[in-house]
Amino acid sequence: MQRVESGTPINRTDTGVVSIAPGTLLGFYVNNKNVGATLVIADGTAASNTAITGTITPLIGFHRVGAYCRNGCYITIAVDAMDITFFFAAG
Repeated sequence: MQRVESGTPINRTDTGVVSIAPGTLLGFYVNNKNVGATLVIADGTAASNTAITGTITPLIGFHRVGAYCRNGCYITIAVDAMDITFFFAAG
């Protein structure tokens, strides 16, 4: 069985594409956030694609996800801005 241990760091401060390639979203590190900021992760390259999480209100720090995204990965940051680094392993 293959296990992915590392990925490319991709920093986002707003809604948008994390990766257009299929691969594994290993997790994300919340660097900074305002009270009430939320996050939704979707399998695809648009907000209208299938959500793979519900609405997350993350704390500062690392959050493991471990989800395979067949169609790329898109994130929606709502309510207020966050500074997040995603770790994505394409392939």
